[in-house]
Amino acid sequence: MSIHISAKKGEIAKVVLQPGDPLRAQYIAENYLENAKLVSKTRGIFYYTGLYKGKEITVGASGMGFPSIGIYSFELFTEYEVDTIIRIGTCGAYTTDLKTFDILNVEKAASESTYAKFAWEIEDEILSHQGSIFDTIKTTAKELSLTPKAINVHSSDIFYRKDPAVPSIATKYNCPAVEMEAFGLFANAQYLGKNAATILTVTDIIPTHEKISADERETALKPMMELALESAIKSL
Repeated sequence: MSIHISAKKGEIAKVVLQPGDPLRAQYIAENYLENAKLVSKTRGIFYYTGLYKGKEITVGASGMGFPSIGIYSFELFTEYEVDTIIRIGTCGAYTTDLKTFDILNVEKAASESTYAKFAWEIEDEILSHQGSIFDTIKTTAKELSLTPKAINVHSSDIFYRKDPAVPSIATKYNCPAVEMEAFGLFANAQYLGKNAATILTVTDIIPTHEKISADERETALKPMMELALESAIKSL
C-alpha cells in the first residue's frame, strides 16, 4: 500500500483511467468493467480494478489540481508500477471555436504553476503528453468514428479569478481550453519515464457562459470514456 492508495500490490492494473471525480470512477467501473472490485477508498477516492473486453483495467480518481493528481499519479507510477495513465476530464473553452461536447486529445499543457519546477526541476512552461498513448488514442478515435481535436490546453491552479481576461500564458501557447490537472500528470510522467495522456470533453464555453446541463453530462461524457477504455486495452 502507498500513503494515499490502500490497494494491495497486484490490485492495480498496468494502465489506469483517471477521472477527477470519485463518483465518475465508480460510474465507469459499474457500467463498463466486468468483475469490478473496489481496491481502495482511502479519503473517499475510489479505485476499481476489473476487466474490459477481457483485459485488466483500473479506474480511479485524481481529485482536483496539481497537488492532488501529483500525489495519486506519482504513487500509481512508483508504488504500483503503473505504465500508463489516461486522464479523462472536462474543460472550459476560452473561445467559441470550440463547442460543447467536443472531445480533445491534449498535445501539450501549458501552465504558470511552479509544480514541475520545484518537484522535478523541470523549468518548461509547457509540457507534452508522454509516450505513445497519445497516438494510440488518435488511431482508436478513427476506428470509433470520433474526431477529437489535438490541441494545447492551459492547466491552471486557479478556478476563480479577479481578471476575466484570457490569461497571458494561454494566449502565448495557443491554448483554447483550460483545465487543472494535465500539466501535473505530464510532469510526473516525464520525470519517471512513463506514459501519460489527457482526453477532455468541453462542458463550458467561457465567453458565452454556455454549459452542458447536469442531465446531459452522463451522455456527453460516454464517448470520451469509451475512447479511453478502447485505447487503454491497446496499450496492454
